[in-house]
Amino acid sequence: MSKKILLSSKEIHIILHRLACQLIENHNNFENTVLIGLQPRGIFLAERLVAILKNDYNVSNVELGQLDITFYRDDFRRREAPLQANKTTINFIVEDKNVVFIDDVLFSGRSIRSALTAIQSFGRPSKIELLVLVDRRFSRDLPIQPDYRGRQVDVINKEKVTVHWKEKDGKDAVYIINN
Repeated sequence: MSKKILLSSKEIHIILHRLACQLIENHNNFENTVLIGLQPRGIFLAERLVAILKNDYNVSNVELGQLDITFYRDDFRRREAPLQANKTTINFIVEDKNVVFIDDVLFSGRSIRSALTAIQSFGRPSKIELLVLVDRRFSRDLPIQPDYRGRQVDVINKEKVTVHWKEKDGKDAVYIINN
């Protein structure tokens, strides 16, 4: 198994600030926009972006939720080991809001399809956008593309992109792992 670094901690820091600025450009003061981190690993990216928006760019009214898509996945009953559910926390109305889904890696598009189904339980957004840290562009099973991407990478299907977050893994880094 070989492991190659795709993004260093410094590169992730720069990308997060760029993504925060792009969100500000498109959503101004976030009065009609909510951010939703997809469980389990999209929440680290979402929380980091909200902290940057509030602390570095003085955007005070950013609403953040967490969405668990476990039971909406199309492979829910096809795995050998049972999937572990996470927590959904959406303490605001999504009806007629601009929703930005946030996830770490866009691979096949199936997680995003699941999120599109899951969010309907909370209302009907006026618009849904997608922000990802890493876009594996040639791996899609579904016609889903990000509106905001940190880095686009071309990897073969046997290679895996893993994101390490300081809060969970002790350091920030993105790796390509070849099994």
